[in-house]
Amino acid sequence: MKIDQVVDLIVSKKEQKNLLLLTSILWIIGSAGVMVMPFVVPDLVSEWDLTTVQASSLISSVFIGMLLGALFSGIILDYFGRKTGVIFYLLVTVIFTVLFGFSKSFGSAYVFRLLSGFGYGGLLPSVNTYLSEYTSIRLRGRYLVILEASWAVGSILIALFAVTLGEKLGWRWDFYIFSIGIISLIPFFRKKDTPKYIFEKRGIEGLKKIFNKVPENIEEIEKVKVTFSGLFRKEHIKQTILVIVSWFVVSFIYYALFSWAPKIFIASLGITITRAKWYTFFVYLAQLPGYLSVAYLIEKWGRKKTLATYFIGMGLSSFLLLLATGNLSFLFIVLVLSFFTLGVWGLVYAYTPELFPTSFRGTANGVAGATARIAGIIAPYFTGYFVDKSIVAALSFVSLFAIFAAVMTLVLGVETKDKAVN
Repeated sequence: MKIDQVVDLIVSKKEQKNLLLLTSILWIIGSAGVMVMPFVVPDLVSEWDLTTVQASSLISSVFIGMLLGALFSGIILDYFGRKTGVIFYLLVTVIFTVLFGFSKSFGSAYVFRLLSGFGYGGLLPSVNTYLSEYTSIRLRGRYLVILEASWAVGSILIALFAVTLGEKLGWRWDFYIFSIGIISLIPFFRKKDTPKYIFEKRGIEGLKKIFNKVPENIEEIEKVKVTFSGLFRKEHIKQTILVIVSWFVVSFIYYALFSWAPKIFIASLGITITRAKWYTFFVYLAQLPGYLSVAYLIEKWGRKKTLATYFIGMGLSSFLLLLATGNLSFLFIVLVLSFFTLGVWGLVYAYTPELFPTSFRGTANGVAGATARIAGIIAPYFTGYFVDKSIVAALSFVSLFAIFAAVMTLVLGVETKDKAVN
């Protein structure tokens, strides 16, 4: 019996639902922290007289931090445990996000944003790995997409706060509000580490000490030295290339468009900053149905086919933006693009941990996250350069990029639906 099948026996559906709720709350915190910047950058530019390069650097700083956090997450998760990794990165996330609200200059803001990014970058793969290893085979794909849907919830909540109370209280309160995130640590301290991690590190006897009704005939987990080079072994290299391409493309497109969303709306439609922020809020709203749609399709169509379809949707909607005339048509197509882009996010988070063995799944998730952060670092500069020069060129590049990712998915992808992840 594989350890995936053992999870079905020793972790009740009620416990799995509780873990989904708790991890979703942590995901909401991380999402809100990353996606708050589009709503405060216009205020910071005005208050601190920032140049376009400085504004782009401030946006990118969080992704530099997330890159480092994602790289270290693999080591922390695989050597110190999934639960330890989640607690550590959540503390870093909350502390430095709140401190950003006390920034007095570009320099201090940059440092606090980078350090909070370190927290986000480690928190997301930590939570993803924790839930994926605590969930049964039949529920895993759907639960991981629902988890990723929490990104939309967090984005929407911080956007709503920013355009309402944040506008009245000032941009600093968009960061002070994160202090309530520390409460989420209380229930998590009572949770166990994942059955897969315990079995790998302590064997069947260690598993019996923590869980009830543990069967005797559990197959050994593939033993692999935890190194990045392990991802490029012959049996995994296709999946590794696919993961790197998928994560880079979706991250680049997402942050290129949404980090500067208010500026794009102002430049393309000639509207006010306040209205541009509200348009951005509506774009955030469109993320949620994108996630929920793939939560259904991932188990109906499978991972590979759904991912390729949504990448094609991203490419086509980006192309259609070039043909949009008028405010409503432009906004509508951006909403469609948001739908497909966030659907892809949900898919890659569910698909990635299913492509690699337990022994270095944490490292694989860390590398995937690091790839996304590299794209996030580049994307704000890309948009900052093109937004006042040629939106057509930027959207053409985005469209081709998404279609390329769809082709790579069809060529390199393998179907993991209803298969044991080991």
